Amino acid sequence: MKLNIDRNIIIENSETRDFLADFYYPESEQKLPLVIFAHGYKGYKDWGAWDLMAKKFAEAGFFFVKFNFSHNGTTVGQPKDFADLEAFGNNNFSKEMSDYDEVLNYFYNHQKVDQEKVAIIGHSRGGGITVIKGFEDERVKVLVALAGVSNFKYRFPSQDRFDDWKTEGVMYSENKRTHQQMPHYFQFFEDFEKNEKRFDIQYAAQHLEKPFLIVQGTSDDAVKDKEAYLLNEWCKTSELVFIENANHTFGAKEPWTEKELPADLEKAVLAMTSFISKQFEEPM
Repeated sequence: MKLNIDRNIIIENSETRDFLADFYYPESEQKLPLVIFAHGYKGYKDWGAWDLMAKKFAEAGFFFVKFNFSHNGTTVGQPKDFADLEAFGNNNFSKEMSDYDEVLNYFYNHQKVDQEKVAIIGHSRGGGITVIKGFEDERVKVLVALAGVSNFKYRFPSQDRFDDWKTEGVMYSENKRTHQQMPHYFQFFEDFEKNEKRFDIQYAAQHLEKPFLIVQGTSDDAVKDKEAYLLNEWCKTSELVFIENANHTFGAKEPWTEKELPADLEKAVLAMTSFISKQFEEPM
């Protein structure tokens, strides 16, 4: 199957800064459902096996988009490296929501996109952002949380470390792969506190009235099963799929040098493409 692929398209966002997106879609005379994928914490669009996942979605008949959040630490010139730790430290949920909106705005009007069929997927922290985006944006018809978080607030540090963070204005988290000390400026919490009601994933899930798929690995050390159960419990329109023994990235790692998806991510992709296809085949 011939796929149309365009990488590193510059998306402009006056509220944040320019960032990059990729799209993949099959040759087709018809307009296609749009699927947008949001990466997670310390993630980026070119990480691991996301490129292979994108091709699988395109082969399944979707116009698939993946993108870098503007302040994820990568740059327009270096999309695969954490080359701008200052930007990483100044990231926050409001900026990610703004970026998500600009991606949707950009591709929603593409000539190959069926505007009545828009789905969004988020991995890990991006899963939480996706639940909120799906709740807020009427253009989004279907959403998927892939190892998605159920709560932002409890991920902030305990009181002693929090007090140090507030006093010093910055705390650091080591990237285990690159060994970089990645900063988090205290503005991250201040942005959350100012918008706490908006960033309440539970509230968004409880008020969702759209098809919502939750995909979770049973051996995920970063996001536990309980979070998937809670999301499913809160949302009356959700379905929950467990991938037995899958870890947080469903077997993928960076770099991913194989030509095929890891088996667990293959299962996750099949679950996602099947679910989204089913929703768009039925009257919305």
